Amino acid sequence: MDDDRWRDLIAVARLDRGDVTPALLEGRRLAVYDTPGGIHVTSARCSHGGADLCDGYLDGFRIECPLHQGCFDIRTGEATGRPATRPIRVYACRVVDGIVQIDWT
Repeated sequence: MDDDRWRDLIAVARLDRGDVTPALLEGRRLAVYDTPGGIHVTSARCSHGGADLCDGYLDGFRIECPLHQGCFDIRTGEATGRPATRPIRVYACRVVDGIVQIDWT
């Protein structure tokens, strides 16, 4: 069944509006972004210095790492600002009955 791949992550009501909210799933820390263009989910760890992107600065669809100010596009995971050069993981997500779910395959 296709729905078996989706996992509940966090209630929409718990998200920091217009910002990034940390969430845990099976021991993995994730970053959940509430933007005017929708909700997005990535790994919370910067691919450059390992800092927590949940402590970063969100500007539109761009998250800036709090450690070295590397930037990533939260829609694609692409590194968009040095010193970051490697992408971060992006998870497909959806909202069902007020809960953010991610594709956990």
